[in-house]
Amino acid sequence: MRPEFIEGPLLEAVWALGIVVVFVLGAWLILLLMRSVQKRLEARRRATFASQFLGSMGRPVFLLVIVEGIILALSSVSYIETWRENLARASVAVVIALVTYALARGGGVLLVWYLNRVKVRQSLIRLIRRIALLVIYIIGLLVLLDYLGISISPLIAGLGIGGLAIALALQPTLSNFFAGAQIVSDNVVRVGDYIELDSGVRGYVTEVGWRSTRIRTAFNNMVIVPNSRLADSTITNYYGPSMEIGVIVNAGVSYSSDLAHVERVSLEVAREVIEELDEAVKTFEPWFGYEEFGDSNINFWVWLQANDRIASFRVTSELIKRLHARFGEEGITINYPVRRLEYDRLESLPPPLRPGRMSGGSREERDAKE
Repeated sequence: MRPEFIEGPLLEAVWALGIVVVFVLGAWLILLLMRSVQKRLEARRRATFASQFLGSMGRPVFLLVIVEGIILALSSVSYIETWRENLARASVAVVIALVTYALARGGGVLLVWYLNRVKVRQSLIRLIRRIALLVIYIIGLLVLLDYLGISISPLIAGLGIGGLAIALALQPTLSNFFAGAQIVSDNVVRVGDYIELDSGVRGYVTEVGWRSTRIRTAFNNMVIVPNSRLADSTITNYYGPSMEIGVIVNAGVSYSSDLAHVERVSLEVAREVIEELDEAVKTFEPWFGYEEFGDSNINFWVWLQANDRIASFRVTSELIKRLHARFGEEGITINYPVRRLEYDRLESLPPPLRPGRMSGGSREERDAKE
């Protein structure tokens, strides 16, 4: 382990310190070399898998070289010779721990790179990566305990019973976790979508976490919905399957109106809105249709498309405003809710039931009383 001419505690300590310094310098050189190669790879092809993998391996390799140098330095000292066997076991244990750490980092990079290539959603990638890292660390811990002579069979059995108890205690949390995984995997909502729940909550999805989903409302408030409740809700996603949304405006014109003229004017106004507003979908041809004979008007609707939910408010407002102005120019009447009374028919009713009697007599009688 050390040259024969090195004798005495002081020289042995200097020799051990020299070993540590050499290994530390070697670790730094290896780290610098790996970073240099990583930068060259990034300069050629930006962020490639090789450069990311080298970046993830730098820290485990650096720690492994330094720790092994410290163990080797301690083993070279004669006055702790009785601990050499334990140091050898510690060296293997450190290798197992750092290899597990390296596998977790490198495996995480490899997994993320592969999932990105197959175009998996980022929120689902984060979930899969966390589960994979947890599995790697558990396997590494079990291997380390088995090497140290600790029986893992009772531990596994205990983990099974304890896991059942923990699962019962954490049932709400686990319910939210699996509901979040379902929401992400089924592509129900995505970050940036404008959604509305059956409870009336509506807004933009800002984050889909493992326990809850955050929705930013139009009032700039944050609503946090547990994933289990979100999974059981009826969700209206205004950004799916596409961001375009239909805009329908209902109105009515008097029975004396020229219905063909009303249709022609309404479509002209709708086309003007589509042409002049950036919020309207330019390729959509407006629709017009009469709906029913109402109490005071013949009701109709005009249908356009807006770019998204927010744009639909501007399109709706502008269409209503322009229809009202154009109808005024064209002499098209939109009646107020009224009821028409036929007085010639009311004259045949008995005097107590005539409108004049019910309201306190005729107009001449009321004027005479005044």
